[in-house]
Amino acid sequence: MGMISTAQMKRGMYVIFHDEPHMVVDITFVSPGKGSAFYRVKQKSLYTGRVVEYTYKSGEKIEEVLVETHEAEYSYFDGSNYVFIEPRTYEQYSVAEDIVAEDKIYLKEGILYRIKFYEEKPVGLTLPKSIILKVVESENSVKGDTATNALKNAVLETGAKVLVPLFIKVGEEVSISTETGQYLSRKN
Repeated sequence: MGMISTAQMKRGMYVIFHDEPHMVVDITFVSPGKGSAFYRVKQKSLYTGRVVEYTYKSGEKIEEVLVETHEAEYSYFDGSNYVFIEPRTYEQYSVAEDIVAEDKIYLKEGILYRIKFYEEKPVGLTLPKSIILKVVESENSVKGDTATNALKNAVLETGAKVLVPLFIKVGEEVSISTETGQYLSRKN
């Protein structure tokens, strides 16, 4: 564990806050016209799951928590945990539903994800930057309705809802950003 400056803090990083490990959920830099700059940080306790907001002074030192990372493929949901399998050793990791949270719409069988462990317990999940998913439902578009970059609603195989260009049809695969949830491209 090492000390870092508030300027080095990023979303998804793990830090010690009030003698407990926390994951940085959101961070905002604020530079008021008068006074010193500061960072407003939302952080989630690895023990309780409670999210707290705290204001750090710019340049303040914080202790970073080192977490272990394992790469594993998503396999299935057992009703309360998402099960991942390490492809080389076939070791199974169960990640609680509350840890995956809203990222469940980006879970697809056979894709590698990074699972974060603290004291041998899963505490986080890192998604790939983008994921390819099949369109299972979309609105019909009217021919010639392409004067602008018009978009329509589509539902993907994992239940994710996204806006796609009018030319995308049911059954096609599209690349989606897991960071923004936006359409990136069509896959052939």
